[in-house]
Amino acid sequence: MSIGAAAEIKQKLDLVELIGETVQLRRAGTSWKGLCPFHGEKTPSFVVTPARESWKCFGCGRGGDLFTFVMDRDSVDFPTALRTLAGRAGVELSERTSREDAERKRLREVMEAAISFYHLVLTTHRAGEGALAYLHGRGFTDATIATFQLGYAPASWDALAKALRGRRGATDADLEAAGLAIRRPRGGGVYDRFRDRVIFPIRDASGHPTGLGGRVLGAHDPATQGGKYLNTPSTLLFDKSRTLFLIDRAKAGIRRTGRAVLVEGNTDALMAHQAGFDNVVGTLGTALTAGHVELVTRYAPRIALAYDVDSAGQDAATFGARELTALVGEIERSEHRGRLTDVDVVRLPEGKDPDEVIRETPEVWREATEHPQAIMDFLIDRAASRSDLRTVPGKERFVNALVPTLRSVSDPVRRDAYVQSLARRAGLDERTILAAIRRPEPSGTRTRGTDARAGARIDLEAVLAQPGAVDPRATADLLEPAERALLRLLLVHPELVPGVAARLRPELLVTAPARELWRAMEEAAVLPVPPDRTAFIAGLEPTVAEVARALHARPDPVPGDPHELEQAIGQSILTLERARLAEAVEHARAEVAEAEAAVPPDPAETERLRRELLGLQQRRLDLDRRHQATSLLADRRRATAGTAGDQGGTR
Repeated sequence: MSIGAAAEIKQKLDLVELIGETVQLRRAGTSWKGLCPFHGEKTPSFVVTPARESWKCFGCGRGGDLFTFVMDRDSVDFPTALRTLAGRAGVELSERTSREDAERKRLREVMEAAISFYHLVLTTHRAGEGALAYLHGRGFTDATIATFQLGYAPASWDALAKALRGRRGATDADLEAAGLAIRRPRGGGVYDRFRDRVIFPIRDASGHPTGLGGRVLGAHDPATQGGKYLNTPSTLLFDKSRTLFLIDRAKAGIRRTGRAVLVEGNTDALMAHQAGFDNVVGTLGTALTAGHVELVTRYAPRIALAYDVDSAGQDAATFGARELTALVGEIERSEHRGRLTDVDVVRLPEGKDPDEVIRETPEVWREATEHPQAIMDFLIDRAASRSDLRTVPGKERFVNALVPTLRSVSDPVRRDAYVQSLARRAGLDERTILAAIRRPEPSGTRTRGTDARAGARIDLEAVLAQPGAVDPRATADLLEPAERALLRLLLVHPELVPGVAARLRPELLVTAPARELWRAMEEAAVLPVPPDRTAFIAGLEPTVAEVARALHARPDPVPGDPHELEQAIGQSILTLERARLAEAVEHARAEVAEAEAAVPPDPAETERLRRELLGLQQRRLDLDRRHQATSLLADRRRATAGTAGDQGGTR
């Protein structure tokens, strides 16, 4: 089940109605009260608060959301509670999804076996000597070949099929479904899709194998071997439009640098990683798509296109320029603000591929990728180089080439800057450029968001509609804000879990997904060898795993300074404590009001309840002071750091 399905359950089910089937509730202001079903009591202390979608017993201390209520009531785990409530809400759990998950697992096993076979041929078999020499000649080390499990597909029609049938028990149907083999047209089994090719394994963001890329060696016969470069066809595992080469290796570097650098070729991306530039991914030789944008913006808000600077490469680099500049504006106006803030182009020496620059002058590559050129500035330079700006027709061609993209820039500050730059380059008045922008588009102009070559839209709707897209807002309906903040910090810094465990009481977490994720974090933290983040998330219940992925993909920054990180964690815990204490104050205030209105009055009981209320209010005041103190301390640290930075810059 997905986050969306769990959120849909919450939207469709009435918490009061659900709990009211077990507990006799009566309205008490904006809440509902009753006798707790989990412990014996004579005075109602069980409160349901619809506005917060939560329940709490102030007698035994239990509480949570509708999922935790079913878990406690029926003594079941989270997945069972999800299935129970899904049936009640009419949210279908697809058996097809379960079957597909099992099939994916099988195909991954087959793909992993194929990768191992091809790597073995490359590194140990005589047939792979030529491919190994080719890779060494391209500058790849044995360490890189081993780390990325590069391989070689022999020049044989059925070497892989025979190996996997015999030792791995793979069927022809498995090989065909994984895209490793092609069925013979007249029956008689299958033959290998990849032959006489260097093999580049392709993995998803979690490190699972999804496909292969192959570069042909020796004499190339397009009639029998296909193109010079060949990728796995579309399968249950592989979709080129939503796949980036080395994303599993690059996501940490992308998050650290705040920028994803995109190249076209596998060898470009591989050489970058070998040289230590670990925020680089490859688009597998295809044009940029909405799926690619969705994937990289899970980890960073800036994209830099580093396609080859030749004729084809420049076309690729400017592909989607209009769509991408519009997308930045769309996101900035939406709830996804900050997910994509900049689209740049990496300017490399004329005629040089990324691969060559990285090998020959890595410092040039570093400078170019750390300080890329804004895509609009790149387009202005490119259009200017193709027009004779000394002539009226040249000026007209120059302006007309850029006006469609300028129309898509919704940010007035950015557009004004681009208009000024365009006017200076063309030697025209800014009002002339603005008039051209306001002029209606000619009929027949391709619609915004549609790529003429690939037919793929790149706009916010298309990006978020990608299958498997992680919407960082998706956890909003399932987790409280402070739960989201704290758990995200701990997902990024799991080494802090043991220290937080001593301070965080599980009952402070209200929602079932938050509690389940925290419980799993605690369990992982005490293992002799804690799993890495990918393995940890993969082992979670699917809905909790999706919550974890969505939290980790949120674009808001995580403090890097240890003191700021500790303060952020401390404030999250204090916020959770304040929320729970606020609930207790509300309950105590209602209890006092009831006691004061009782007939006959009970002065002693009323006084006792008033003292309890005063004690809770004092505790809340103390918490407020602690929260404010940590906030002020954080502000002072930032101010001090800023002052030091300013002074350092003036020396």
